[in-house]
Amino acid sequence: MSGLISRLRQLRHSDQAIAASVRATLLESLYASPQSLIIGAITSSGITGIVAYVSGNRWLVVCALAIALVAGIRMIDALKRPGRAARTRSSKNSWAARQEFIYRSGALVYSALLGTFGLLTLVHSDDGVLQLLAVTTTIGYAAGIAGRNAGRPWIALSQLCFASLPLTVGLVVSMQPLKMALAAVIVLFVVAMMDITLQTYGVILKATLVSREKAALAEHHAAVARRDDLTGVANRTAFREQFESRLQALSHGDRRLAIFWIDLDRFKEINDSFGHLAGNALLAGVAQRLNTEFGATGIVARLGGDEFAVICDVVSQTEAVAKGERIIALVEQPVHHDGRALCVGASLGIAVAPSDGIDADTLLKNADLALYRAKESGRGQMRFYEPLMDEKIERTRDLGAEMQGALKRGEFHLMFQPIFDLTGQRILSCETLLRWTNRRYGAISPAEFIPIAEENGLIVVIGDWVIREACRTASDWPKDVTVAVNLSPIQLRSANMPTVIMSALAASGLAADRLELEVTESVLLEDIDASLAALDAINRLDVRTTLDDFGTGYSSLSYLTKFPFQTLKIDRSFITDLEQSPASVAIVQTVIELAAKLGMHTVAEGVETQAQLEQLRRTRCDAVQGFLLAHPMPASMVMTMLAGKDVKALGRA
Repeated sequence: MSGLISRLRQLRHSDQAIAASVRATLLESLYASPQSLIIGAITSSGITGIVAYVSGNRWLVVCALAIALVAGIRMIDALKRPGRAARTRSSKNSWAARQEFIYRSGALVYSALLGTFGLLTLVHSDDGVLQLLAVTTTIGYAAGIAGRNAGRPWIALSQLCFASLPLTVGLVVSMQPLKMALAAVIVLFVVAMMDITLQTYGVILKATLVSREKAALAEHHAAVARRDDLTGVANRTAFREQFESRLQALSHGDRRLAIFWIDLDRFKEINDSFGHLAGNALLAGVAQRLNTEFGATGIVARLGGDEFAVICDVVSQTEAVAKGERIIALVEQPVHHDGRALCVGASLGIAVAPSDGIDADTLLKNADLALYRAKESGRGQMRFYEPLMDEKIERTRDLGAEMQGALKRGEFHLMFQPIFDLTGQRILSCETLLRWTNRRYGAISPAEFIPIAEENGLIVVIGDWVIREACRTASDWPKDVTVAVNLSPIQLRSANMPTVIMSALAASGLAADRLELEVTESVLLEDIDASLAALDAINRLDVRTTLDDFGTGYSSLSYLTKFPFQTLKIDRSFITDLEQSPASVAIVQTVIELAAKLGMHTVAEGVETQAQLEQLRRTRCDAVQGFLLAHPMPASMVMTMLAGKDVKALGRA
């Protein structure tokens, strides 16, 4: 008995210590089998009604009616239980506290009424059969309680006592030895049922805790599987699931859903300059801002690398524009890491449902197309999807696929445009121009295919081929004629560029000082230190370097002192205005004089009129290039001109 009392004390402390959510789950077990409750209520009410009717005792009739009334209320509560199964977690705990009070009140009242009915039957009736019915009904009910309500042990134990102990009183007051013996048996029965109830509760509680731990662990793993490890926002999997759910909800109303596909501008520069830890800090900072701004009502996800997506409701394109501008502003705010302010920008592609699509695949594709167009337009831009984008992007992607085997198929070839010495009226050099005639699309402009080659990484392989072919072709020219080759930014900073140059010179036998490599100012702007190192490496091979399109950049004069150029090409925009603009004449004259003082040669490109040529002669420019003198031509025609068999162009000079 002392052990039972100790366990009851422990039960009180442990029951108070369990979490509200566990308590709610245990309460669910009380409603797990409403059929048993209904069967017990009907049978108990029926037997008590029969006993009361047969006995004719007024008190028994009143008690039997009360039992039937409470039984009916409890059956209604049990039958309403299925409607509560769909409750949300946020309301479940508050519901559990209220519902436990309702269930406990009904259970204790019903148990007390049954015990009281048994007591009244023993006291007011001498019919042994009626007494047997009343006692066995009450004891049977008490036995069932031990298993059925063990999930909430205090309810089960209270019901056990309320139902059984009044019977012992009724048996004892009769002062009959056999009835007093039965009272003792019932007391022992109550003690045994208490022990069974406590053991059953322990098993149920342990099983509940284990089940909840497994569920929590599974929920944790599910959440981790749908969360980006670095930034904490949704990953691509969760984004897709939530996006499709929002689209389904959209179909039932007149709302519009906008997807903003975000690509960070200059992120690679952060990684290359400050390391991956800085890049990770930047991504996490950007994600946190976006989630704070849009996460409560929309979806924020990292789709991989430096790409993010935001989904939110909009009522008009004007609102979508405002939210796009807000996204760009949030991304542009500096992220502070390790004493540095890390800054990037954002390019946005926007698609709006349902006008731009009603399914996730279509909308994602259209947002991607819009992002592609935004990145083409420059940094910090946003573009809405337009149906015309499909055709343009499709062509771009087709050309990218065709380019994969273009070198092997021999689709690339070189053209050369001579550069003339004004004083000696002879060809000093030829600029190499790459051309592509595709098997499907025919002749394709370099302005279209060069950016594609740079984007898909083929520019290095193609550029290496151009250098080798240019050197091979120029090796047959007179030794005082050089060949010029344009380098892309990716090609310039390629680690094996010096090796490619040396290999091309060795294979062709061309002297190193007869090869000139041209770069534009835009190349230098992207990474000054890397560009300077690459140009120094080229010059150490005795290969000459030329600054092309001089005057179109942002810090042109500073390049003349920082970078080791031997030749300066004056951009055609200044040459075009020589006839009408005194300012252009002054600029060209100043550039030529400055270059001469720095030991550089000058080439004016884009010469198309005789007046432009005469003006350049007065400025004492070293060389000229343009359609007035010669159009781009194949290598065979260059050989003809160099042999003096076609002096038409030179005659004009």
